[in-house]
Amino acid sequence: MADDLQDIVDDLAERLQRSVAIDDPRLRLLAASRHFDDEDAIRVASVLNRFIDSPLCEQILAHGIAQWTAPGRVTPPVEGARPRICVPIRCSGLLLGYLWLIESGSNRRQQHEEVAKEAADRAGVVLYRRLLVHERTRARHEAIMWELVATDQAVRSQAVDDLRAEQLFPNTAMCFQVVGIQHHGRDGIAAAQAVALEAAVEDAQSWLSHGATVPGCTLMAANKSRNWLLLARPRPPSRRELDTIWTRLTARFDRLTKDGGNVVLGIGGVVHRIEDIIDSYREAFLAVRAAQLVPSTGPVARWSELGPYQLLLKVPADDLITAAQVPALVALTREDANATLVPTLEAFLDNAGDVAGTARQLDVHRATLYQRLKRIEHLTGCALNRGEDRLTLHLALKLQALAAAYRNETKPTTAEDTQARIQSVS
Repeated sequence: MADDLQDIVDDLAERLQRSVAIDDPRLRLLAASRHFDDEDAIRVASVLNRFIDSPLCEQILAHGIAQWTAPGRVTPPVEGARPRICVPIRCSGLLLGYLWLIESGSNRRQQHEEVAKEAADRAGVVLYRRLLVHERTRARHEAIMWELVATDQAVRSQAVDDLRAEQLFPNTAMCFQVVGIQHHGRDGIAAAQAVALEAAVEDAQSWLSHGATVPGCTLMAANKSRNWLLLARPRPPSRRELDTIWTRLTARFDRLTKDGGNVVLGIGGVVHRIEDIIDSYREAFLAVRAAQLVPSTGPVARWSELGPYQLLLKVPADDLITAAQVPALVALTREDANATLVPTLEAFLDNAGDVAGTARQLDVHRATLYQRLKRIEHLTGCALNRGEDRLTLHLALKLQALAAAYRNETKPTTAEDTQARIQSVS
């Protein structure tokens, strides 16, 4: 009896003289037979790319094949596509994949289904064994990853040795980078959301392992409070690739929960030694905090672009809230009845004192801007042409924004908040 997927596929194809393939539950190709002049465009693309396009994948899965327990017939919604017999591959109650047999058009469909079902049962045993090995390996790697970022130096040192013993990385120079993933919700994350987020992270890991432009190794670790990916590459992933991770994560999470907009990413710095991965990990989750607290950073926050927040996010929240009470800014805020002076000051300082650029940003005349700046100097007692005063005010503004975000994060949930969330998901 064949005990390898390729053997099972080839044996069935030769017996029936039809093209046969086995996909995993996400319709990624695991094994395919030779053709028997029955191939169509979908079959060719699947063999060449090892997967089919996401829209077509969703349309095929929409047939409900994941719930099937017996062979059925599927005609892909593509011009020229041939009907297929789809046999779900299961073992111990788990869906492990699908066996596909392109129909011959003869009246022997029932016989073909019976033979294909026998082959699918054998494939189920093979895939179940693979799953057990995969899960044991994944659990071992995940345990090492958590130890790699432990607070205990001795534990981290042992994890480094264990990770090297796994021989996951080549001996050539490597770039390591951590991507932290969390839910943005102020009230924490529900159990169902946690499971959905882990599934989305796993999907991103799979894409990075099979479809990313830069080959390498990607490991993941997940629990209810933190999810993260460790990217190991010969060169760092591009900005576009990192943005694609967020796009895939949010799309998958949204399909599962209708809450995709609340996923944020933090991108740690690149390190070149396994021992320094903890630095990228810490930076990644400080960047996650920036994405949660500072709207201007967006949902994907990069440690290298956080500027002053690199320092401010390391300050304990209570200390930062106290430090945010800078007398000059407190006085300005108190007298800013029309809420124009503080935004003007922030725009002016963010633009490094560029009067023309600030006026364009605020859509005001330069004379109006100069009048506001003079008023700001009078109320704060600071001279905006002095570097030290500008630094004090600029830092105070960042402290104030972060302190407000911390306060909002801990603010009790109101009935209006609850009702708004209910309406957003209904």
